[in-house]
Amino acid sequence: MKLSEPDIDAPRGARITPRLIDSLYTEAMLLADEARSYFDEAGRDERLTLDPFARVGFACESLKVTTRVMHIVAWLLTQRAVETGEIPGHEGRRAERRLGHANASDESIVALLPPAAKRLIATSSDLYARVQRIDEHQLTDEPPTSPARALMGRLERDLVWIRH
Repeated sequence: MKLSEPDIDAPRGARITPRLIDSLYTEAMLLADEARSYFDEAGRDERLTLDPFARVGFACESLKVTTRVMHIVAWLLTQRAVETGEIPGHEGRRAERRLGHANASDESIVALLPPAAKRLIATSSDLYARVQRIDEHQLTDEPPTSPARALMGRLERDLVWIRH
């Protein structure tokens, strides 16, 4: 299930919706299951047919696919927690709420891999790029924090720390 670009490129000021979060989450979990199944089972036989250099590349690329998908899932769960109020959303964009960094695939290595591995790598890269655009879009849509509000936030945190 792949969302079209218009679903992602929402107008300025639009929030990420629970429906979009759920759709992307479903897509990421299906991809995670497909990648696990391929790299742990079906891909094992294909990997054995590769030369040693390509086998190492195969292993590295499988880790990159897993890393991309796990960053996406973690980001989506965080977005869901903000939407449901489990994590307060009014305190501004924190670094821990950003999509984690995932390294790009090495195209020269990917060219040596079996077609099924290439497809999973491309699919995970595409999904990661779409979620990354959403994350960056949210960052630019947030109003700047006023210096007075930033000071009040620090004071509130310090007072809570002093009480404990």
